[in-house]
Amino acid sequence: MTPVSGKSFLFLQGPISPYFHRLGALLRGRGHAVHRINVCRGDTLFWPGPATDFCAPADEWPSFIAAFLARHGITDMVLLGEQRPYHQSAIAAAHAARVAVTVTDFGYIRPDWIVLERNGMNRDSLFPRDPAAILALAQGLPPVDRVKRYADDFRQQAIWDMRFHLANLAPGRFRHFRSFQLHHPVPAYLGTGLALLRRGAQTRAAGATLAALPPGPRWIFAMQMETDYSIRAYSDFPDMDTPIGLAIDSFARAAPPDGHLLVKVHPLDPSIKNWRRRVGALARARGVASRVHYLGAGDLDAMLATARGVVTVNSTVGVRALQLGRAVHAMGEAIYQVDGLSHAGGLDSFWAAGPPEPGLTDAFLRGIAACLHVRGVYYREPGLSAAVEASATRLEGGLVGLPL
Repeated sequence: MTPVSGKSFLFLQGPISPYFHRLGALLRGRGHAVHRINVCRGDTLFWPGPATDFCAPADEWPSFIAAFLARHGITDMVLLGEQRPYHQSAIAAAHAARVAVTVTDFGYIRPDWIVLERNGMNRDSLFPRDPAAILALAQGLPPVDRVKRYADDFRQQAIWDMRFHLANLAPGRFRHFRSFQLHHPVPAYLGTGLALLRRGAQTRAAGATLAALPPGPRWIFAMQMETDYSIRAYSDFPDMDTPIGLAIDSFARAAPPDGHLLVKVHPLDPSIKNWRRRVGALARARGVASRVHYLGAGDLDAMLATARGVVTVNSTVGVRALQLGRAVHAMGEAIYQVDGLSHAGGLDSFWAAGPPEPGLTDAFLRGIAACLHVRGVYYREPGLSAAVEASATRLEGGLVGLPL
């Protein structure tokens, strides 16, 4: 398809990587206008070229961004984290000005896919929720290519993430910026580093726990990082303690008496909270300490292979569980909340739920792969270059959200 010429792109906050800057440079080289607004000092580290710095108080941002869109004839706005306060105001202004909004993030499909979709993710996604529409959309689409093409670099991710957040501790001219992060970066990084050092021991402990489990059905509670903004944006939960407690409550009340619940921590959890202690206390309070098991590490796919299903707030582990034919219950708002895919009833009835419908699952996966994703990664070559090239093709061609 011939690219639409003469577009004017505005990049707001994105992944903490060179992805946005390189994508902007590629679009500029293809004849499009490219603009960038920095709202904090960390932003400037990952956009070394010309940019506009917003240094005023936050209450001036809505009028500033509306005027910027009009003054520069912006046609497309690109960002990560559509529910961040600055981005919410920017998206409202963009919709009023009929500016196309594209969001990116790690893929619903893992490990080497990234999202590029219109409007927003999860609740804000424009992907159909009607099973018949999903089945119709998937007709003629290829199966999902599950062969891993690219490796990401989580060490590099951690280094860049640290640079970004530590830079914001000395804000300089961006003194009015207020971070959306829950925790101060220093203890968060120290906790993450300590957790990584303990990973081997945690993996061995998880293996021993799983090996010692008696026969009986198993379910997984897939934790997310409490700092994951989608927890606040797409659920009613202020933290992870609340959904874990609700899940254990329901498990104690309604799950088979020989069942087991495996509470699996996120691999990059910063260890600000002692989750082993908290999960243990919640289980003891509900009389199921012998049937609820905290896992600080381990092979998630191996756990899914022996599990009946997954409970989560809105983690992409839900998509992986669907790929493997496991029942899924989302306690928050997730793109896979579709009748026939995820469990639609209350949590108490989930413990008796069957697997997702295979045909609908296949159609859903084909649809999101073809419409909402590009292949590539944010932090390591050659996947970074692949992501930049594929994203530019979709953006300049008006192909975001369309099957390719």
